[in-house]
This record gives sequence, structure tokens and C-alpha cells, in this order.
Amino acid sequence: MDSASLLLHLRRELDGFRACLDGDLAAPVEHCGDWTLYDLADHLGSGNLWAATAVTEGHGGLKPPAAPREPAALRRWFDATSETLLATLDNDPSTAAWTFYPPHTVGFWQRRRCLETLVHRWDAEHALGLPAQLDADLVHDGVSEVFDTMAPRQITRGRAAPPQVALRLEATDTGATWTYGPGTPVAVLAGTAESLLLTLWGRLPRTGDALTWTGDRHAGQRVLDGPLVP
Repeated sequence: MDSASLLLHLRRELDGFRACLDGDLAAPVEHCGDWTLYDLADHLGSGNLWAATAVTEGHGGLKPPAAPREPAALRRWFDATSETLLATLDNDPSTAAWTFYPPHTVGFWQRRRCLETLVHRWDAEHALGLPAQLDADLVHDGVSEVFDTMAPRQITRGRAAPPQVALRLEATDTGATWTYGPGTPVAVLAGTAESLLLTLWGRLPRTGDALTWTGDRHAGQRVLDGPLVP
């Protein structure tokens, strides 16, 4: 996906998350430990500032103060963090930037913040009991990112061991496929691209009705044990 498309999607995803901040900020976020919607907003907004600083100052050491707790102030703060991020990332994607994994460019952050916001927008809508629909192009890129960036980073940081066998994922709605691990896949996990992405990020169970396993399911699940994502 090109830079202009990513920035357009990023704005839409940030706006979608921002709309949730009109809801109950004390609502628990099911897949984020003991976080509430306020905590998720604090995390995403602070991440906006962290990524912007990674570009403008060339480091990943920013530790922003906590977001305001008063609802109107929180919304204004989140809007400001979003505009800061969008302005910073509206740049040539090949421009050098500090990142936590290659490539060390602005383009990395255009993709990463878009996909981060996509998943957390789903989290926020899920917390409020709202229907959530994920963009098909972003979902496809999100699955790819798990295997080309997030899982390798887990390995390089010593959080996960390299997979011993290969798992194949098949998107039943788009026909896209991904293979992770060495050799011929020992198992296949099939589902819609959205279901696959949400499963990889721990938002859906691996054994749910939305997914179908064939082959050596237990070996395939060990590949997913990774952990593939933080």
C-alpha cells in the first residue's frame, strides 16, 4: 500500500477511535489486560507522540505524561496527538527515522501506526459493544506485518524461538495466503482475512467457529504460540 493510501487510512482509523471516546471511558477492554477505554486512549495517543518523536528527533525514548482524565480534555488531547502524528508522517516514506525494526524510515511508521490504530479501534468498538468492520486492504497488510515485522522482532529480542515447522494461513474471502516457518507447511489455518488478523493479535480464539484447521493442528498451534506479537 502506498504512502498516500496509508495516511488516508490512518486518519480514518484515528477518527474512528476518537468517536469511541464519546462513550464510557471506564468500559473494560477485553483483550488488553485490566485496561479501560481511557487506558487504551492514553496508550494510543501516547504512541502517536512517541512515533512522531521517533521521526522528528530520531529516538524512541519519549515518555509522554499520562493523558488527561476529564473526558473533554482527553478528547482534545487525543485530537492533538493525532494531528501531530499525521503532520509528521506526511512526508516522503523513504525519509530516515528511528524505528524498532527495519526499515528505518518514515514509511515504517506510516504502516505501523495505521495497523496499530486499526486493531485498537476494533478494541474500542468491541469494548463499547459497537459493530466493528475492518478495511480489507489494511487487514491483508496487517497479517503480512505480523510475519514480516512483529514475529521476527520477537525472535531478535529473545521473546520467542524461531518456528521449527511451517504454518500456512489462507484467507477464504480474498484468496490471499501467507506461510510462516521453514519447509512445507504442516498445517493450514483458514478463515476470513479479518478473522486471521484478529486471531494473530489474540482478539479471537484459535479454535473458534470463524477458523478451520487442516493438517497437524497441534504443530500449527505451536507455531502461533510464538509469541508472534508483543
